[in-house]
Amino acid sequence: MSHLFPTQRTQIKTIFGRIIPRIRINNAYLFVAPSVLVMTIFMVYPIIQALWMSLHDWSFVSPERPFIAFDNYAELLQDPRALNSLRVTTIYTFISVPAQIGLGLLLALALNQPIRGVKLFRSIYFFPVISSFAVMSIVWKFLYDANIGLISQWLVKLGLPQINWLQSITWALPAVIFTGVWKNIGFVMVILLAGLQGIPEEYYEAARIDGASRWSCFRHITVPSLRQALIFVIVITVIASLQAFDQVYIMTRGGPLFTTETIVSYVYHQAFRLFRMGYASALSWILFLIIMAISVIQLKFFRYHEID
Repeated sequence: MSHLFPTQRTQIKTIFGRIIPRIRINNAYLFVAPSVLVMTIFMVYPIIQALWMSLHDWSFVSPERPFIAFDNYAELLQDPRALNSLRVTTIYTFISVPAQIGLGLLLALALNQPIRGVKLFRSIYFFPVISSFAVMSIVWKFLYDANIGLISQWLVKLGLPQINWLQSITWALPAVIFTGVWKNIGFVMVILLAGLQGIPEEYYEAARIDGASRWSCFRHITVPSLRQALIFVIVITVIASLQAFDQVYIMTRGGPLFTTETIVSYVYHQAFRLFRMGYASALSWILFLIIMAISVIQLKFFRYHEID
């Protein structure tokens, strides 16, 4: 370009300056396209299809699938078993989420200390997370067994009455909740532990020099610094609790007397036992809207208190 006039060189640079960003944008679209295609096929399309099915009397055993508008949703509001599954899911969420966050935070604080064998303890507490929920549910089902379970044997040795955990109306749901908390507590621990290790030690040193107590350091340094990690684990654990299914299906099948039947297990019952896919889709969409509403409220609530 040395033989060109200055004005010509300027025009050429301007043209290339407009073309190159467009090429980069097009390349970005090419890289994003496979992920968008996969999400469209396996996420967006099933959601839209479920909405369409919820507006029909859709069944696997009948070739006729008449359009019934919102009759499935109207039936849902009058279905005592559906309302009971919503109540059980709410109880499960309100108990399991605070337990997971609280115990996970305590474990993260304990395993953030320079103690011997700390890496081994971290691995032990995280092991249930990488294990199959189905396998862990089978293990706990044997542990809860009134005849051969270790828990019942320990209770008898301590002089306490033997409890048939998974067949008791009183104890079945707490047993299922405990299994879910035990399975997921390691995930919360790891996320919060990563957040703790990202807090500069200088903050604590300055606070101790000013005479701050451990509680003051925890309240004014640790918790505010962990806010983003706490937002993440709260949203994830709430969503996971609202979708509880594996341990319920394997350990109790929703019994006894539907005391452990969650929304997802009732969706499974309607879809793959009664083959009422339209009604099951309506239940799924109600759960989808509940999860979306709760997630939006959580994110807005935490953002409202941001002071960064």
